[in-house]
Amino acid sequence: QVQLVESGGGLVQAGGSLRLSCAASGRTFTNYNMGWYRQAPGKEREFVAGISWSGGRTYFVDSVKGRFTISIDNAKNTVYLQMNSLRPEDTAIYYCSAKYGSLLSTGGYWGQGTQVTVSS
Repeated sequence: QVQLVESGGGLVQAGGSLRLSCAASGRTFTNYNMGWYRQAPGKEREFVAGISWSGGRTYFVDSVKGRFTISIDNAKNTVYLQMNSLRPEDTAIYYCSAKYGSLLSTGGYWGQGTQVTVSS
């Protein structure tokens, strides 16, 4: 049974930092792309950042470039999203996903999400 478990969310003031973790288990994820997505109240889920399982390629939505970084620890099957200089508009539920293919596809495996709240 595939599981993606996110952790690390919380409440932080604007300008602060958080590191999200996504622990993946239940299968081999070689050749998968791992992504972070977020959904704010009243908005559609959007792609935030992604990384190939090898760690060789990373992708970011323009609004987080220069503030967020993504990394992977293959030994721990864990993907991290380091979020710096957080803004109130970053407030959302953040989801981790594993996709065999495009990070923009709707399929793949998904975690339950972790809440990130940035106060002004």
